[in-house]
Amino acid sequence: MAHLPLAADDAAELGAEELAAGLLPIREVARQTGVNPVTLRAWERRYGLIMPQRTAKGHRLYGQAHVERIQAILTWLNRGVAVSQIRDLLDHDAPPAGSADGPWESLRGELLEAVASLAERRLDDAYNRALALYPPQPLCRHLLLPLLAELEQRWQGQFGAALERVFLRSWLRSRLGARVYHNNRQLQGAPVLLANLSELPMEPGLWLCAWLLSDSQCPVEVLDWSVPAGELNLAVERLQPRAVLLYSSQALDSAQLRRQLPRLHAGCAVPLLLAGPAAQIHRDELAALERLALADSPLDAHHYLHQRGLFAAAP
Repeated sequence: MAHLPLAADDAAELGAEELAAGLLPIREVARQTGVNPVTLRAWERRYGLIMPQRTAKGHRLYGQAHVERIQAILTWLNRGVAVSQIRDLLDHDAPPAGSADGPWESLRGELLEAVASLAERRLDDAYNRALALYPPQPLCRHLLLPLLAELEQRWQGQFGAALERVFLRSWLRSRLGARVYHNNRQLQGAPVLLANLSELPMEPGLWLCAWLLSDSQCPVEVLDWSVPAGELNLAVERLQPRAVLLYSSQALDSAQLRRQLPRLHAGCAVPLLLAGPAAQIHRDELAALERLALADSPLDAHHYLHQRGLFAAAP
């Protein structure tokens, strides 16, 4: 992983000896690993996973070994292992105990019950507990995407499904949108433009894409409702984004397939990506658009843009 230069306020916390030793403050470690400071402190206090050095004023300092240990923790989290089991895995090579689904089945159950009851506070509490311990990618892979898939199956033909769907989508957009807004205020440079191509507002997959990108230190601009076919090109012209990510959980209509996407493809000089079920549905039809990348899920979209080197802050 390429190390970014220390911000001036971070470097000011360190003395000459710390700088010479390559020690990093918590904000720089968060930038390099994608694990926010709240989660790093929770791993330290609750589980003893990371034990940084301290300055005379009590500021945490991390060395390269700490950064590598954090990366190892992320590897286990992405495999679905509970954070409470990881210390034994790292320190003693012990096999993970308990359910193969780790903590996720229980967490999904809490969220499902809260959605069924339209209980916003319970939904907040369960989500916030998970967010304090797990970075966005494991949360997306093991909690939120499986939760959405399970709910979509449950909602087929069920009375009250529309109410639950609107409740959850409103809640999810509110929570993820707040994180995106907070991150955007601290980031500079050209954004990734995310646009909803479906007829459904508040697409959960679109907001999951925005959240993952935003937490990777990438500014984002989200168009949550579909815009007229020709105006996406206008958005690209005015925003000058570093990439364009289109999302739809529905099949695209003929106008989008025959006019909107080809026009955008022809006029877009930056990476262009279609994500979500629409990418699976229209994979063969879109093969002629050679510069249009396809991603089945928000995690695939995040991986593609990461591979293109688009997360470093633009000048």
